[in-house]
Amino acid sequence: MRLTPEQIDAIKQSAHAVLGADARVTLFGSRVDDSKKGGDIDLLFETAQLLENRATTLGTLYVALIRKLGDRKIDILLKDMATPPAPVLAIARQTGILL
Repeated sequence: MRLTPEQIDAIKQSAHAVLGADARVTLFGSRVDDSKKGGDIDLLFETAQLLENRATTLGTLYVALIRKLGDRKIDILLKDMATPPAPVLAIARQTGILL
């Protein structure tokens, strides 16, 4: 996994601040592969809550991450209890690493 312990901690702190203590974060994509270089940070955030406004929550998560990690390319998937099953979510869980 190509994230530092400090980056992992910052991501988890952001998740818990925005989504609550039950939030789970999975890193997936190229950053999981130690043999690759560069690439964006692909994150799946999951919560058992029902989010009132997904767009606002996504924006809040993104801003929290940028403040902690600096200006970089971050892709976010967000799953709450109302999110229907989707292949991209299954692939992220299967190929990713839970932070």
